Amino acid sequence: MIQTEGLTKHFGSNHAVNGLSLEVDQGEIYGFLGLNGAGKTTTIRMLLGMIRPDSGSSYVFGERVDAGRHKLWASVGAVICLLWGLFCLPL
Repeated sequence: MIQTEGLTKHFGSNHAVNGLSLEVDQGEIYGFLGLNGAGKTTTIRMLLGMIRPDSGSSYVFGERVDAGRHKLWASVGAVICLLWGLFCLPL
């Protein structure tokens, strides 16, 4: 289960994610679609605790996600490409 409330992340004057609130229940499939720069990767990185949001909160499996806590990684499957695809890290 995934839940966010007002999730926001800025990079300078760029509003990568602005007030995202969503709820994905157990058994549901949810996908992120959008143009380059729409905030898809930034949202996933916040949901995995890889970066800290500027404001808002997120919960995965009922536990609050905090940047730097990698305990969550053992419970999810993700492939994150760093440095614009030069290095991919399967979680």
